Amino acid sequence: MTLTLADHSDLTDELTEAQREVLAACWPDAVRALSPRGLDNWLRGALALHRMGRGGAIVTVWLETAPGLARDLGEDIIPDLAQDCLAFASRTSGAVIERILTTAPVAARRLADPDLFRAYLQFLNVLLAQAPRGLRPMLDHLDDLLGVLTLGGLRRWALWGAQAHRTDYAEQARYFALESAESKAILQKERKGTLFVDIHRRIGMYLRALWGRDFLLRPTAGDFEAREGLRPFIADYFIHLPDAWDDWAGVPGLDLYRAAAAHAAAHVMATTARIDAERLNPLQQACIGLIEDARAEALAIARFPRLRDLWARFHAPNPAPGMGAQFDRIARALLIPDAPETDPVALWARTAFAAADLTGEAVSVTLGLDLAERLRGQPYSPWRDGLSAPYRDDNRYLWDYDEIDWTAAAGTAPEQVRKYVSVSEMVNEVEVETAGDDAQEVWVCESEFFDDDGISFNDREGKEPTAPPRSYPEFDYQIQLHRPDWATVLEKRPRPGDPAVVEDILAGNRKIIQRMRHLLDAMQPQGVQRIRKLEDGDELDLNAALSALVDIRMGRQPDPRVMMRQVRRTRDIAVMVLLDLSESTNDRVAGQDQTVLDLTRSATVLLAEAIARVGDAFALHGFFSDGRHNVFYQRFKDFDQPWGDLPKARLAGMEGRFSTRMGAAIRHAGHHLAQVKAAKKLMLVLTDGAPADIDVRDPAYLRQDARAAVEEVARQGVVPFCLTLDPRADTYVSRIFGQRNFLILDHVERLPERLPQLYAGLTR
Repeated sequence: MTLTLADHSDLTDELTEAQREVLAACWPDAVRALSPRGLDNWLRGALALHRMGRGGAIVTVWLETAPGLARDLGEDIIPDLAQDCLAFASRTSGAVIERILTTAPVAARRLADPDLFRAYLQFLNVLLAQAPRGLRPMLDHLDDLLGVLTLGGLRRWALWGAQAHRTDYAEQARYFALESAESKAILQKERKGTLFVDIHRRIGMYLRALWGRDFLLRPTAGDFEAREGLRPFIADYFIHLPDAWDDWAGVPGLDLYRAAAAHAAAHVMATTARIDAERLNPLQQACIGLIEDARAEALAIARFPRLRDLWARFHAPNPAPGMGAQFDRIARALLIPDAPETDPVALWARTAFAAADLTGEAVSVTLGLDLAERLRGQPYSPWRDGLSAPYRDDNRYLWDYDEIDWTAAAGTAPEQVRKYVSVSEMVNEVEVETAGDDAQEVWVCESEFFDDDGISFNDREGKEPTAPPRSYPEFDYQIQLHRPDWATVLEKRPRPGDPAVVEDILAGNRKIIQRMRHLLDAMQPQGVQRIRKLEDGDELDLNAALSALVDIRMGRQPDPRVMMRQVRRTRDIAVMVLLDLSESTNDRVAGQDQTVLDLTRSATVLLAEAIARVGDAFALHGFFSDGRHNVFYQRFKDFDQPWGDLPKARLAGMEGRFSTRMGAAIRHAGHHLAQVKAAKKLMLVLTDGAPADIDVRDPAYLRQDARAAVEEVARQGVVPFCLTLDPRADTYVSRIFGQRNFLILDHVERLPERLPQLYAGLTR
């Protein structure tokens, strides 16, 4: 089915007539370049930029350039670029944002990688904070700058100018416009010899000519991301090469690229199975990698003998002491069999390598372990003692590590589909009796289905379904807007544990329960009470009336408060206890054998006993997260459930996992509180740290979102309160919950005692 603009009228109706004309002109090219999802993101980005209110030219440029960017970098770049433009709006003018979009194809063509383009957008964000006046002149010369600089070089050049001319705006503009002498001098200093973007097609054809197949090549900004350095590596089916290389010891940069690409491709062609690295120490791994490098190159040289001349240019004799020089001598001896050599270990390695069968990786392991045994005792550092040959990769491609299946650990599965079907469809479907919560499809009958005895199948065999996934917005403080449907809350049934664990907690804290008994009794409803000495009441207070009559007879001024009123004292409170069940709760408390999770369980059990004794409605829920689409929410006890064996078993089985996306959990807890009718609603959040998650690097982002979530539930009539176990929470908890709605518990071991007392104080 062909998509038309009419199918997206809900996203285009707000655009101006001129913008819709540009959209209609760009639509045919966009349909060819983008998938239906990409088209939707493209149009949503245009609508968001239009609502930003910074001029219609931004939307026009977006419509014209975004499809081309998606064709060059992949359509996943579209939502990232739109979000960054919205973030730029709070720091700069619409004209600068328009210029960023206009020059985006230049950056995409010169960087040639989506990750580098995202790093480029982050660099623009940093430059806006340090030298906003220099951004526009820099963008006017972006093609010239990226023609001679890598992304790391551009970053250093720009930040040097921002620091040197922080307050001299006129000189700052001249620097970024390439008009000053120092600007040209720094540019000359940072320029590189050979850029990957200029030669990657030639390298690709070179590898195809050698091996008769294509290899995926990707640049890595080694001088921009220090964790990778300038070392090539192979990962995720890509050969990663530095985005620029200077000439090396008289060898041109192009030849260095050829040597590195040919070596990495030889690794890919020679490797049939990964080597188990779990039981190997760093020296053994280095020795095995050294032999494997020689094996891959020997197999390649057997097919293409001139490759030896290419690689030998980077292996000069190295008589220096140290393990790094020792590795250089061994590598040279293995690559060049007729080269003169006096080192005994290198001579042994050459002889053993020449006599070995090089058809499998096992020979590398055998010879590598023997080599490590001969070198044992010499000082070795994996960070200092490496090969000097720059073209060899870091050998991460060789190793096989036992990875943890985080998906299985989290209990996540492909998105579950819930279908509501008729009785006839349900009857004719094959029942899968062993299906659990991870079933791919769950069928729900639209109406009750009764057996011959008049009892419904739901009452007899059914299991209460979990709620469907629920999406919530998330507040982005940088753009001061909510991201709609950004976080997804998934309700999961808690696994029951042994109820005896809870009974042991109650038995071990009898003294605390006894000390609280009188406090709990005072909190219970007192029934009907008479309020006397009122001037306006429901009925006459005979005692007060007689006293007033006596005063009148004796000539004194009577007390006019002769009425009374009967008031029915009742408690109408709903309490939501929201537990942070992140991985950090598994840490042990200092000086104790118990973990934070154990103390949280004990405190929750005692609090539940206290609330159940008073008679208030309460719910016990918990949460943990693994990214914005996996905010897991567990309901240990709901408002309509009695405090009995089932909630106790669920509390006994609760576990701590993953991270703390607090804002989405608070919004979902507020959703459940909204279903309860009560005069007063209290949300008690128990946590041991600040909001955090694996997909968020800015620590302020989730804290600001949690603050917005607290404000949202407060507008619904909920009183939020936080009890935190983090001794460093002073820096953030007051900003999230307010100046009076939190308590920092310095002594974590007192949590089981303090939590019921806190509840008593909050619900008086």
